[in-house]
Amino acid sequence: MSYFVSARSITRRVLLTMLAAMALLPQLALADLMLYPTRVVFEKNQRATQVDLINNGSEPAVYRISLVNQRMGEDGQFLEVNTAPLPGELFANDLVQFSPRQVTLQPGTSQTVRVMVRKPADLAAGEYRSHLHFEKMPEPRGANSVEAGKDKQIGIVLTALIGASIPVIVRHEVAPASVSLSHLELLKDGKAPLLTLQFERTGNSSVYGDLAVAFTPQGGAEQVIGRAAGIAVYNPNLLRRAKMSLQPAPGVVLARGALRVTYRERPEAGGALLAEGTLALP
Repeated sequence: MSYFVSARSITRRVLLTMLAAMALLPQLALADLMLYPTRVVFEKNQRATQVDLINNGSEPAVYRISLVNQRMGEDGQFLEVNTAPLPGELFANDLVQFSPRQVTLQPGTSQTVRVMVRKPADLAAGEYRSHLHFEKMPEPRGANSVEAGKDKQIGIVLTALIGASIPVIVRHEVAPASVSLSHLELLKDGKAPLLTLQFERTGNSSVYGDLAVAFTPQGGAEQVIGRAAGIAVYNPNLLRRAKMSLQPAPGVVLARGALRVTYRERPEAGGALLAEGTLALP
């Protein structure tokens, strides 16, 4: 049984239909590569899923696929981990398999990457996470090629490699996490008002959702002035600091009212309220 679908040519109509459908769902665009979904979560008895790749560009592209371990900092940035895990860190690289490991996508073609998980019988309870990394390979002449330049001088052509990664999460006997919002502060020093806040997570699993900020002036109606989609706080992080640019309507002054910040599950997960915070503005 094949674990993946080979790259295939698809008609323009089919491709446009796929792109239109994916536009309504969270996805990741890396130059001309589109990935869906942007995260993979294995729960309970689920053993396999897939990630779809589409080359929406006009040139062929080769992508090498690997599984890497990454650590999230309190600012939300990721760093690749090549050392032993820290206390509380559980990586999924020993649990996850995928195929193929390299794909060649002609313009207007797609391919499915099969992702599978195998849990040993003695697997400890917890949430395990690694990241499926897609690295765009250089053109055949190579990332560092020596070529004759003007006047027969030798030059070096550098080709930048572009990569993107999506989390692969394996949950085993975990309870839902809790999250709260704290340390809300409004900064008005720059061109656009900026809201700073902290996510505080408890439990042995991660949280993932969308953030929305609404302003209600005294005696007025509530108006949404900021949104951010797909914000995660991964286990074992207990804290994530974030900044969000706000965009009030022209003429609206963020004073004499209140900000209400909501953090909800993504719509496809049900949209339940995960956390809420308010900030009174003098």
